[in-house]
Amino acid sequence: MERRKILEKFESQSEFLKTQVAAGIENNRKGYGTLEIKSEGTPAAGAKVHLKQKTHEFKYGANLFMLDEMETEEKNKKYREYFKDCFNMATLPFYWSDLEPEKGKQRYEKDSPKIYRRPAPDLCLEYCEENGIEPREHALAYDHFFPDWLSKTDVNENKRELERRFKEISERYADKIPTIEVTNELWWSVAQSPLYRSDEFLTYCYKLAEKYFPDNEISINEWAGVWDTNATTRDNYYLYIENTLLKGARIDAVGMQYHMFHRLEDEYKATRRFYDPMHLYDIMNLYAKLNKPLQITEITIPAYSNAPEDEQIQAEIIKYLYSIWFSHPNVEQIIYWNLVDGYAAFAPIGDMTAGENYYYGGLMRHDMTPKPAYYVIKDLFQKEWHTDVTVDSNEEGIAVFKGFFGKYDAEITVNGKTYTKEIEIGKNGINRIVVEL
Repeated sequence: MERRKILEKFESQSEFLKTQVAAGIENNRKGYGTLEIKSEGTPAAGAKVHLKQKTHEFKYGANLFMLDEMETEEKNKKYREYFKDCFNMATLPFYWSDLEPEKGKQRYEKDSPKIYRRPAPDLCLEYCEENGIEPREHALAYDHFFPDWLSKTDVNENKRELERRFKEISERYADKIPTIEVTNELWWSVAQSPLYRSDEFLTYCYKLAEKYFPDNEISINEWAGVWDTNATTRDNYYLYIENTLLKGARIDAVGMQYHMFHRLEDEYKATRRFYDPMHLYDIMNLYAKLNKPLQITEITIPAYSNAPEDEQIQAEIIKYLYSIWFSHPNVEQIIYWNLVDGYAAFAPIGDMTAGENYYYGGLMRHDMTPKPAYYVIKDLFQKEWHTDVTVDSNEEGIAVFKGFFGKYDAEITVNGKTYTKEIEIGKNGINRIVVEL
């Protein structure tokens, strides 16, 4: 089977991957935590400390575009359950054409008129807050989705309306959504707006973002073609970013899509570099030169059908890719795109021959049953990349452990009594915690 050759490509570099990935995860995703345990003000020697990880500092998620958008309440309930059971981040749709289809009539509130695959931001935020999921905004200035009512205006009017949009969204959401994706997909040859055609588009957008989102992480995003290059500082996307930074604008993070939208008959040839582990590291190392965190923002790995072998290949590819990305020191977010098959872009619901549905790229089938790929992602973060360890404190009451960055439940037993505390260790934290019992 032709698709098996893709896995053979990964397997042919298995020794490299084992070494590179294992070392990267150990060095970049884990750290030492030091607990200074005191009982009634004195060091608690010989305390037994059981540490069980409950959350990851690293963010992994999917888009939340089908929140309460399914045909039945039963499906909506399952979507809500499966999403929160797997992810700690969600991408929220802020497409201008759908968030403000008529000038001055925004769809922020949870009871706003429905638009397919565009749940209102307030509804999404409510769900995220209820379930401990970090929201991610997508995207403030995506030219391809500028509203029709703006299309016949000039550059100055574009700027005025865009600034109004930034200001409104900042006032409502800047304190609720840490990552703000400013621009998306700069490769469009047909521009919707005169501002996009101007040389100042990127600089203007990012300086405007810095003005209205001074305390947020400001991200740029680009299509999957960024992975299919020679990995040099002459690559277009690298030059876009470098040029914008040199002009004094602020970009905090580099977003890189990974949609494998290739027809089945073209897949093996078309993905030659996309599925080459060493090339993936070359691309990440290139953008790391910008000294910015990397975000793998939109991932689609096709299964092409519901046949068990096709679904298994999808799952195995995802495991390889997530391990590679997770191992790299600059990557901070990995976001799959569609959770469920049959609800992708540019296709009628359930038509698996049309639009992006063709790829069967979801983690769940249209009937809301999970594929192997769903469990791969869930198990990586909740089982394989998970710390559950017991250590003892020394005579000075010091207990040291090494674990994945995140929050932990700590059960501390001293003199026959057990205490429960929540602690946290982070990639950039001091990670020395005084525990008073």
